[in-house]
Amino acid sequence: METGAAYGAGKAGGAFDPVTFIKQPQTILRAVSWMFSIVVFGSIVNEGYVNRPSEVEQHCIFNRNPNACNYGITIGVLAFFGSMAFLALDAYFPQISSVKDRKKVVLGDIGFSVFWSFLWFVGFCFLTNQWQMTNLEDDNPLKEGADAARAAITFSFFSIFTWDYTDPSQDPSVPYAPYVSGDEMVPPGTYQQASTGPYTSSPEGYQTQDY
Repeated sequence: METGAAYGAGKAGGAFDPVTFIKQPQTILRAVSWMFSIVVFGSIVNEGYVNRPSEVEQHCIFNRNPNACNYGITIGVLAFFGSMAFLALDAYFPQISSVKDRKKVVLGDIGFSVFWSFLWFVGFCFLTNQWQMTNLEDDNPLKEGADAARAAITFSFFSIFTWDYTDPSQDPSVPYAPYVSGDEMVPPGTYQQASTGPYTSSPEGYQTQDY
């Protein structure tokens, strides 16, 4: 197998098929992660700050801890832009012919996804802990924003798994994509001997001619 097929480089330059692109599991999960991020930071921004009846100033609904709201908003917004950026990169990826560039994109994608999945896990634990410590009777007797707080926690948990996905075709442990020859696909690591016309190779390595 030639090194030009590494990380799918042998298939680079093909026409972009939007239908195939949309149906890919990775594309679907990118879109789902994008929507989940909107739910998380949108819930906190819109209904994540409440005040007591005797107060004018609003505080974070998560135990009146501003760090909890800031963390949820920050990772939600960054995940929102990150999902869009990687969706655009996924669409452009087939046009990249350089093996080195493809390797950088794949490893960068995997590294970012693992790191962001970890941040979502931290966010889920942090928000859950602060919500359990919240005194709703004193801090929020009207229960305003309670559903939004639960939504932020729930979709933070779901985001852990939507970001923790690796496209099998971009697995660095299998850097060579299958070679397609006509209607047949040759698995990675398999050598396909070229046809020599009327000459065939004998087990001893000599060529014999068929008459």
